Amino acid sequence: MLAAIILVVLLKTITVIPESDMPFETRMYPPATEGNLERAIRNAHAGDTLFLKNGVYEASQKPYIEYSCGNCEDEFTRVEATVGFRVDGKPLTILGEHQDSTVLITNAGYGVLFDHASGSTIANLTITGGKRDLDPNATDAAIVAKNGRVTIEACRILNNWDIWEETVVGIGGIMGREGADLIIHNNLIAGNSWDGVALYRGSKAIISDNVIMNGRGACIGITWDARAEVSGNRCSGYWKGIGAFGDTYVTVTNNAVFDNLGWGIVATGEAHMDVINNVIYHNGNCGFATWTPTVTGRLTNNIIVENGWHEEWVCPGVGVWMKASLYDFAITYNNVWHNFQGQYAGVEDQTIFNGNISLDPMFEDIRTFELDRGSPCRGAGDPTVPAPGATQSDMGLSQPSRVPRRRHIWPNW
Repeated sequence: MLAAIILVVLLKTITVIPESDMPFETRMYPPATEGNLERAIRNAHAGDTLFLKNGVYEASQKPYIEYSCGNCEDEFTRVEATVGFRVDGKPLTILGEHQDSTVLITNAGYGVLFDHASGSTIANLTITGGKRDLDPNATDAAIVAKNGRVTIEACRILNNWDIWEETVVGIGGIMGREGADLIIHNNLIAGNSWDGVALYRGSKAIISDNVIMNGRGACIGITWDARAEVSGNRCSGYWKGIGAFGDTYVTVTNNAVFDNLGWGIVATGEAHMDVINNVIYHNGNCGFATWTPTVTGRLTNNIIVENGWHEEWVCPGVGVWMKASLYDFAITYNNVWHNFQGQYAGVEDQTIFNGNISLDPMFEDIRTFELDRGSPCRGAGDPTVPAPGATQSDMGLSQPSRVPRRRHIWPNW
Protein backbone atom coordinates (compact mmCIF):
# COMPACT_ATOMS: atom_id res chain seq x y z
CA MET A 1 0.00 0.00 0.00
CA LEU A 2 1.30 3.42 -0.90
CA ALA A 3 2.08 5.69 2.04
CA ALA A 4 -0.50 8.36 2.66
CA ILE A 5 0.10 12.08 2.36
CA ILE A 6 -1.64 13.89 5.20
CA LEU A 7 -2.40 17.56 4.77
CA VAL A 8 -2.20 19.58 7.97
CA VAL A 9 -3.65 23.05 7.41
CA LEU A 10 -3.47 26.09 9.68
CA LEU A 11 -5.47 29.19 8.79
CA LYS A 12 -4.45 31.48 11.65
CA THR A 13 -3.05 34.88 10.66
CA ILE A 14 0.62 35.23 11.59
CA THR A 15 1.88 38.26 13.47
CA VAL A 16 5.57 39.10 13.36
CA ILE A 17 7.51 39.87 16.56
CA PRO A 18 10.17 42.57 15.96
CA GLU A 19 13.55 41.13 15.04
CA SER A 20 15.27 43.34 17.60
CA ASP A 21 13.67 41.28 20.40
CA MET A 22 15.33 38.04 19.25
CA PRO A 23 18.93 36.81 19.69
CA PHE A 24 19.10 36.06 15.96
CA GLU A 25 17.80 38.28 13.23
CA THR A 26 14.79 36.38 11.99
CA ARG A 27 11.03 36.44 12.10
CA MET A 28 9.18 34.82 14.97
CA TYR A 29 5.53 34.01 15.37
CA PRO A 30 3.00 33.91 18.25
CA PRO A 31 1.44 30.66 19.47
CA ALA A 32 -1.52 29.23 17.60
CA THR A 33 -4.29 26.91 18.76
CA GLU A 34 -5.50 25.49 15.47
CA GLY A 35 -4.00 22.39 13.91
CA ASN A 36 -2.88 19.55 16.19
CA LEU A 37 0.36 18.26 14.73
CA GLU A 38 0.95 16.02 17.75
CA ARG A 39 -2.27 14.14 17.01
CA ALA A 40 -1.40 13.89 13.30
CA ILE A 41 2.00 12.35 14.17
CA ARG A 42 0.40 9.92 16.59
CA ASN A 43 -2.26 8.78 14.10
CA ALA A 44 -0.01 8.58 11.02
CA HIS A 45 1.10 5.23 9.65
CA ALA A 46 4.67 4.18 9.01
CA GLY A 47 5.94 5.81 5.82
CA ASP A 48 3.35 8.60 5.76
CA THR A 49 4.23 12.16 4.75
CA LEU A 50 2.83 14.99 6.85
CA PHE A 51 2.71 18.06 4.63
CA LEU A 52 2.41 21.17 6.80
CA LYS A 53 0.85 24.24 5.21
CA ASN A 54 2.33 27.59 6.24
CA GLY A 55 1.42 28.42 9.81
CA VAL A 56 2.38 27.84 13.43
CA TYR A 57 2.26 24.39 15.05
CA GLU A 58 2.71 24.45 18.80
CA ALA A 59 3.45 21.44 20.98
CA SER A 60 2.41 20.89 24.58
CA GLN A 61 5.32 20.06 26.90
CA LYS A 62 5.28 16.44 28.13
CA PRO A 63 7.58 14.70 30.65
CA TYR A 64 10.14 12.36 29.15
CA ILE A 65 12.21 9.95 31.26
CA GLU A 66 15.16 8.12 29.73
CA TYR A 67 17.40 5.52 31.29
CA SER A 68 20.40 6.16 29.11
CA CYS A 69 22.44 9.36 29.15
CA GLY A 70 24.14 10.86 26.13
CA ASN A 71 26.98 12.60 27.91
CA CYS A 72 27.35 11.03 31.39
CA GLU A 73 30.26 8.92 32.62
CA ASP A 74 27.69 6.26 33.49
CA GLU A 75 25.76 5.62 30.30
CA PHE A 76 22.79 4.26 32.24
CA THR A 77 22.10 7.37 34.27
CA ARG A 78 18.42 8.26 34.65
CA VAL A 79 17.59 11.57 32.95
CA GLU A 80 14.45 13.67 33.40
CA ALA A 81 13.60 15.74 30.35
CA THR A 82 10.61 17.03 28.42
CA VAL A 83 9.51 16.45 24.84
CA GLY A 84 7.44 18.47 22.38
CA PHE A 85 6.76 16.61 19.12
CA ARG A 86 7.63 12.89 19.22
CA VAL A 87 8.02 10.41 16.36
CA ASP A 88 8.42 7.00 17.94
CA GLY A 89 8.57 3.53 16.41
CA LYS A 90 7.77 4.41 12.79
CA PRO A 91 9.30 6.36 9.90
CA LEU A 92 7.57 9.61 8.98
CA THR A 93 8.33 12.53 6.69
CA ILE A 94 7.45 15.95 8.11
CA LEU A 95 7.60 18.45 5.26
CA GLY A 96 6.87 22.17 5.57
CA GLU A 97 5.44 24.30 2.80
CA HIS A 98 8.12 26.96 3.31
CA GLN A 99 11.05 26.99 5.71
CA ASP A 100 10.40 30.61 6.74
CA SER A 101 6.70 30.41 7.46
CA THR A 102 5.99 26.83 8.50
CA VAL A 103 6.93 27.06 12.17
CA LEU A 104 7.11 24.46 14.94
CA ILE A 105 7.12 25.86 18.49
CA THR A 106 8.24 22.98 20.70
CA ASN A 107 7.98 24.34 24.29
CA ALA A 108 10.28 21.51 25.44
CA GLY A 109 13.87 20.41 25.97
CA TYR A 110 13.71 17.67 23.33
CA GLY A 111 11.86 19.74 20.75
CA VAL A 112 11.31 17.14 18.03
CA LEU A 113 12.33 13.64 19.14
CA PHE A 114 12.90 10.78 16.69
CA ASP A 115 13.28 7.43 18.49
CA HIS A 116 13.29 4.10 16.64
CA ALA A 117 11.96 6.04 13.64
CA SER A 118 14.54 4.98 11.05
CA GLY A 119 13.81 6.34 7.59
CA SER A 120 12.30 9.59 8.85
CA THR A 121 12.84 13.02 7.31
CA ILE A 122 12.12 16.52 8.57
CA ALA A 123 12.55 19.32 6.05
CA ASN A 124 11.68 22.82 4.92
CA LEU A 125 10.41 24.38 8.16
CA THR A 126 11.46 26.40 11.22
CA ILE A 127 11.91 24.87 14.68
CA THR A 128 11.98 27.24 17.64
CA GLY A 129 10.68 27.92 21.16
CA GLY A 130 12.56 25.23 23.12
CA LYS A 131 12.54 25.25 26.95
CA ARG A 132 15.66 24.16 28.86
CA ASP A 133 15.17 21.17 31.16
CA LEU A 134 16.26 21.37 34.80
CA ASP A 135 18.26 18.12 34.64
CA PRO A 136 21.77 19.12 33.47
CA ASN A 137 22.23 15.66 31.92
CA ALA A 138 19.40 16.19 29.44
CA THR A 139 20.77 16.60 25.89
CA ASP A 140 18.29 19.33 25.02
CA ALA A 141 18.03 20.34 21.38
CA ALA A 142 15.53 21.45 18.78
CA ILE A 143 15.93 17.99 17.21
CA VAL A 144 17.07 14.88 19.12
CA ALA A 145 17.47 11.59 17.26
CA LYS A 146 18.06 8.08 18.61
CA ASN A 147 18.13 4.54 17.18
CA GLY A 148 17.74 5.03 13.46
CA ARG A 149 18.46 7.06 10.34
CA VAL A 150 16.94 10.54 10.16
CA THR A 151 17.43 13.17 7.47
CA ILE A 152 17.28 16.83 8.53
CA GLU A 153 17.34 19.13 5.52
CA ALA A 154 16.59 22.76 4.65
CA CYS A 155 15.37 23.58 8.15
CA ARG A 156 15.78 26.81 10.13
CA ILE A 157 16.61 25.89 13.71
CA LEU A 158 16.45 29.22 15.45
CA ASN A 159 16.24 30.97 18.81
CA ASN A 160 16.01 27.97 21.10
CA TRP A 161 17.65 30.17 23.69
CA ASP A 162 16.16 29.26 27.09
CA ILE A 163 18.85 28.99 29.80
CA TRP A 164 18.79 28.13 33.53
CA GLU A 165 21.38 29.99 35.60
CA GLU A 166 22.14 26.77 37.52
CA THR A 167 22.86 24.85 34.31
CA VAL A 168 25.61 25.95 31.94
CA VAL A 169 24.29 23.68 29.21
CA GLY A 170 21.55 25.24 27.10
CA ILE A 171 19.54 24.02 24.11
CA GLY A 172 21.40 22.79 21.05
CA GLY A 173 20.41 22.66 17.43
CA ILE A 174 20.66 18.93 16.63
CA MET A 175 21.76 16.12 19.00
CA GLY A 176 22.59 12.64 17.73
CA ARG A 177 22.22 10.04 20.46
CA GLU A 178 22.80 6.28 20.67
CA GLY A 179 22.10 4.47 17.40
CA ALA A 180 21.46 7.66 15.43
CA ASP A 181 22.52 7.75 11.78
CA LEU A 182 21.95 11.32 10.63
CA ILE A 183 22.08 13.23 7.37
CA ILE A 184 22.20 16.93 8.31
CA HIS A 185 22.23 19.02 5.14
CA ASN A 186 21.65 22.63 4.12
CA ASN A 187 20.19 23.91 7.39
CA LEU A 188 20.47 27.25 9.15
CA ILE A 189 21.19 26.67 12.85
CA ALA A 190 21.41 29.98 14.68
CA GLY A 191 20.64 31.75 17.93
CA ASN A 192 20.49 28.57 20.06
CA SER A 193 21.98 28.34 23.55
CA TRP A 194 24.20 25.27 23.14
CA ASP A 195 26.12 23.24 20.53
CA GLY A 196 24.99 23.63 16.95
CA VAL A 197 25.37 19.89 16.25
CA ALA A 198 26.58 17.32 18.78
CA LEU A 199 27.02 13.56 18.41
CA TYR A 200 27.20 11.24 21.41
CA ARG A 201 27.66 7.51 22.06
CA GLY A 202 27.03 5.18 19.16
CA SER A 203 25.96 7.87 16.69
CA LYS A 204 27.18 8.90 13.27
CA ALA A 205 26.35 11.65 10.81
CA ILE A 206 27.06 13.34 7.52
CA ILE A 207 27.01 17.06 8.34
CA SER A 208 27.17 19.09 5.13
CA ASP A 209 26.55 22.58 3.76
CA ASN A 210 25.00 24.05 6.90
CA VAL A 211 25.33 27.57 8.30
CA ILE A 212 25.80 27.26 12.06
CA MET A 213 26.21 30.54 13.91
CA ASN A 214 25.66 32.72 16.98
CA GLY A 215 25.41 30.22 19.82
CA ARG A 216 27.06 28.91 22.96
CA GLY A 217 29.20 25.79 23.36
CA ALA A 218 30.73 24.31 20.19
CA CYS A 219 29.57 24.76 16.63
CA ILE A 220 30.03 21.02 15.94
CA GLY A 221 31.13 18.54 18.62
CA ILE A 222 31.83 14.85 17.90
CA THR A 223 32.19 12.96 21.20
CA TRP A 224 32.58 9.53 22.82
CA ASP A 225 32.80 6.96 19.96
CA ALA A 226 30.79 8.85 17.32
CA ARG A 227 31.73 9.01 13.62
CA ALA A 228 31.20 11.98 11.30
CA GLU A 229 31.90 13.48 7.91
CA VAL A 230 31.84 17.27 8.28
CA SER A 231 32.00 19.17 4.99
CA GLY A 232 31.04 22.49 3.46
CA ASN A 233 29.78 24.10 6.68
CA ARG A 234 30.20 27.66 7.95
CA CYS A 235 30.84 27.77 11.71
CA SER A 236 30.97 31.14 13.44
CA GLY A 237 29.93 33.10 16.51
CA TYR A 238 30.26 30.19 18.97
CA TRP A 239 32.50 29.73 21.97
CA LYS A 240 34.37 27.03 20.01
CA GLY A 241 34.45 25.67 16.47
CA ILE A 242 34.67 22.00 15.37
CA GLY A 243 35.93 19.41 17.86
CA ALA A 244 36.68 15.68 17.89
CA PHE A 245 36.76 14.16 21.39
CA GLY A 246 37.05 10.72 22.94
CA ASP A 247 37.46 7.75 20.57
CA THR A 248 35.92 9.40 17.52
CA TYR A 249 36.71 9.25 13.80
CA VAL A 250 36.06 12.51 11.96
CA THR A 251 36.83 13.95 8.54
CA VAL A 252 36.62 17.75 8.31
CA THR A 253 36.79 19.12 4.76
CA ASN A 254 35.98 22.37 3.02
CA ASN A 255 34.59 24.16 6.08
CA ALA A 256 34.95 27.84 7.00
CA VAL A 257 35.50 28.14 10.77
CA PHE A 258 35.77 31.78 11.74
CA ASP A 259 35.05 34.44 14.38
CA ASN A 260 34.64 31.99 17.28
CA LEU A 261 35.81 32.99 20.77
CA GLY A 262 38.10 30.02 21.50
CA TRP A 263 39.61 27.43 19.18
CA GLY A 264 38.76 26.88 15.54
CA ILE A 265 39.29 23.10 15.13
CA VAL A 266 40.57 20.73 17.81
CA ALA A 267 41.27 17.01 18.24
CA THR A 268 41.72 15.43 21.66
CA GLY A 269 41.46 12.15 23.54
CA GLU A 270 42.15 9.26 21.17
CA ALA A 271 40.31 10.78 18.23
CA HIS A 272 41.35 10.39 14.62
CA MET A 273 40.74 13.56 12.62
CA ASP A 274 41.56 14.36 8.99
CA VAL A 275 41.46 18.14 8.49
CA ILE A 276 41.67 18.99 4.79
CA ASN A 277 40.96 22.13 2.73
CA ASN A 278 39.42 24.29 5.46
CA VAL A 279 39.72 27.99 6.22
CA ILE A 280 40.33 28.66 9.94
CA TYR A 281 40.13 32.41 10.27
CA HIS A 282 40.02 34.99 13.07
CA ASN A 283 39.18 32.74 15.99
CA GLY A 284 39.87 34.13 19.47
CA ASN A 285 42.55 31.67 20.59
CA CYS A 286 44.33 28.95 18.55
CA GLY A 287 43.30 28.14 15.03
CA PHE A 288 44.00 24.40 15.18
CA ALA A 289 45.08 22.21 18.11
CA THR A 290 45.82 18.66 19.13
CA TRP A 291 45.29 18.67 22.89
CA THR A 292 46.64 15.20 23.65
CA PRO A 293 49.56 13.14 22.32
CA THR A 294 47.19 10.23 21.65
CA VAL A 295 45.31 11.71 18.68
CA THR A 296 46.05 10.74 15.08
CA GLY A 297 45.27 12.27 11.70
CA ARG A 298 46.54 14.91 9.33
CA LEU A 299 46.34 18.65 8.74
CA THR A 300 46.56 19.31 5.00
CA ASN A 301 45.68 22.10 2.55
CA ASN A 302 44.27 24.44 5.20
CA ILE A 303 44.51 28.22 5.51
CA ILE A 304 44.98 29.16 9.19
CA VAL A 305 45.26 32.92 9.56
CA GLU A 306 44.49 35.87 11.86
CA ASN A 307 43.72 33.75 14.93
CA GLY A 308 44.52 34.68 18.54
CA TRP A 309 42.84 38.08 18.93
CA HIS A 310 41.14 37.25 22.27
CA GLU A 311 42.88 36.85 25.65
CA GLU A 312 44.01 33.28 26.24
CA TRP A 313 41.15 31.06 27.41
CA VAL A 314 41.31 27.49 26.04
CA CYS A 315 44.63 27.59 24.17
CA PRO A 316 47.34 30.09 23.17
CA GLY A 317 46.65 32.52 20.36
CA VAL A 318 48.71 30.73 17.72
CA GLY A 319 47.89 29.22 14.37
CA VAL A 320 48.71 25.60 15.26
CA TRP A 321 49.16 24.23 18.81
CA MET A 322 50.49 20.66 18.87
CA LYS A 323 50.74 18.08 21.63
CA ALA A 324 50.67 15.14 19.21
CA SER A 325 53.80 14.19 17.29
CA LEU A 326 54.18 14.92 13.61
CA TYR A 327 54.55 11.17 13.08
CA ASP A 328 51.00 10.62 14.37
CA PHE A 329 49.51 13.86 13.08
CA ALA A 330 51.15 15.10 9.87
CA ILE A 331 51.18 18.81 9.00
CA THR A 332 51.56 19.30 5.24
CA TYR A 333 50.72 21.95 2.62
CA ASN A 334 49.10 24.50 4.95
CA ASN A 335 49.30 28.28 4.96
CA VAL A 336 49.71 29.39 8.60
CA TRP A 337 50.10 33.17 8.67
CA HIS A 338 49.67 36.28 10.81
CA ASN A 339 48.35 34.64 13.96
CA PHE A 340 48.63 36.95 16.94
CA GLN A 341 51.03 34.90 19.11
CA GLY A 342 52.90 33.14 16.33
CA GLN A 343 52.33 30.41 13.81
CA TYR A 344 53.19 27.22 15.73
CA ALA A 345 53.49 26.14 19.36
CA GLY A 346 54.51 22.75 20.78
CA VAL A 347 56.26 21.81 17.56
CA GLU A 348 59.05 23.21 15.41
CA ASP A 349 57.95 25.92 12.99
CA GLN A 350 56.78 24.03 9.90
CA THR A 351 56.76 26.96 7.51
CA ILE A 352 59.37 25.67 5.07
CA PHE A 353 58.75 21.94 5.54
CA ASN A 354 56.43 19.56 3.68
CA GLY A 355 54.82 22.21 1.49
CA ASN A 356 53.79 24.51 4.36
CA ILE A 357 53.98 28.27 3.80
CA SER A 358 53.35 31.45 5.77
CA LEU A 359 52.02 34.13 3.41
CA ASP A 360 49.06 36.44 3.00
CA PRO A 361 46.41 34.16 1.42
CA MET A 362 44.99 37.09 -0.57
CA PHE A 363 41.27 36.42 -0.21
CA GLU A 364 39.39 37.99 -3.09
CA ASP A 365 36.26 38.21 -0.94
CA ILE A 366 36.53 37.83 2.83
CA ARG A 367 32.84 36.92 2.99
CA THR A 368 33.31 33.78 0.92
CA PHE A 369 37.07 33.16 1.46
CA GLU A 370 37.53 32.79 -2.27
CA LEU A 371 41.14 33.25 -3.33
CA ASP A 372 42.41 36.02 -5.55
CA ARG A 373 43.91 34.94 -8.85
CA GLY A 374 47.36 35.81 -7.57
CA SER A 375 47.02 34.05 -4.22
CA PRO A 376 50.05 31.97 -3.17
CA CYS A 377 47.58 29.30 -2.02
CA ARG A 378 46.44 28.56 -5.58
CA GLY A 379 47.98 25.40 -6.95
CA ALA A 380 50.12 25.06 -3.82
CA GLY A 381 48.22 22.23 -2.15
CA ASP A 382 49.00 18.58 -1.64
CA PRO A 383 49.45 16.95 -5.07
CA THR A 384 47.85 13.75 -3.75
CA VAL A 385 44.56 15.55 -2.95
CA PRO A 386 42.20 15.42 -5.95
CA ALA A 387 41.76 18.74 -7.76
CA PRO A 388 39.21 18.52 -10.58
CA GLY A 389 40.28 20.65 -13.53
CA ALA A 390 43.72 21.42 -12.08
CA THR A 391 47.06 19.69 -11.89
CA GLN A 392 47.50 20.51 -8.20
CA SER A 393 45.01 21.33 -5.47
CA ASP A 394 44.61 24.71 -3.77
CA MET A 395 44.92 25.42 -0.10
CA GLY A 396 41.70 26.58 1.55
CA LEU A 397 38.15 25.97 0.41
CA SER A 398 37.81 23.88 -2.72
CA GLN A 399 34.27 25.26 -3.12
CA PRO A 400 34.08 28.81 -1.72
CA SER A 401 30.86 29.53 0.15
CA ARG A 402 28.41 31.98 -1.38
CA VAL A 403 26.62 32.55 1.91
CA PRO A 404 27.36 36.09 3.14
CA ARG A 405 28.89 36.62 6.54
CA ARG A 406 26.56 38.09 9.13
CA ARG A 407 26.95 40.07 12.30
CA HIS A 408 27.78 37.79 15.23
CA ILE A 409 26.12 38.14 18.63
CA TRP A 410 28.21 36.41 21.29
CA PRO A 411 26.44 35.65 24.57
CA ASN A 412 27.89 36.76 27.90
CA TRP A 413 30.32 33.97 28.79
